[in-house]
Amino acid sequence: MEKSYKTLKEYGEASFIERKSRFISYSMPATTEEQAIEFLNSIKKKHYDATHNCYAYILGESASIQRSSDDGEPSGTAGMPILEILRKEGLTNTIVVVTRYFGGILLGAGGLIRAYAEGAKLAVSAAGIIEVRAFSFFSVHIDYSQLGKIQRESMKKEYLIKDILYTDMVEMTFLIPPEQKDALIGDINNWTNGNAVIEHIKNDMMKVDLQTGRPL
Repeated sequence: MEKSYKTLKEYGEASFIERKSRFISYSMPATTEEQAIEFLNSIKKKHYDATHNCYAYILGESASIQRSSDDGEPSGTAGMPILEILRKEGLTNTIVVVTRYFGGILLGAGGLIRAYAEGAKLAVSAAGIIEVRAFSFFSVHIDYSQLGKIQRESMKKEYLIKDILYTDMVEMTFLIPPEQKDALIGDINNWTNGNAVIEHIKNDMMKVDLQTGRPL
């Protein structure tokens, strides 16, 4: 089973002015280097007249691919600050591009580092952060008479009932963290006096809201 990781919820965009230079930052989820480069090229095409289009991306569930570019800014003043923001937030499968239109006033190395880091922060904030976690799907077949009790008890235990299908029996689909497998099976058997049919369907990675812990 894959391990959990953080990534962006969606596309994000932000802008600000620093000493007459205009910074426009963009962020996007990406799962492959091809996707990241395609997004980068779309920004470069959009801002073909910009002074710089600096970027950083981290890819892979273990953040094994990390790239950045200063795109003509002094070495270490643009791409690396963007990359450090992604690392600080614990993000992967993420690309951030910060475009700069030079305003005529030099910012100096420190000013550039702060500006590009701020651009990355704003882009990440605009997109939002989610977590991708492993979940197990279980199918539970029960009699109609047992439905109310299982719904009540599941709510107390915070088990997530994803679907309920009504046929000659009730088929409930539970979505739980893998480590809750034994607890779920034990509880279902206890609540139904062993009269439920419990089947593991699959394991899958799901996007999760960081505030609620619930799949999106």
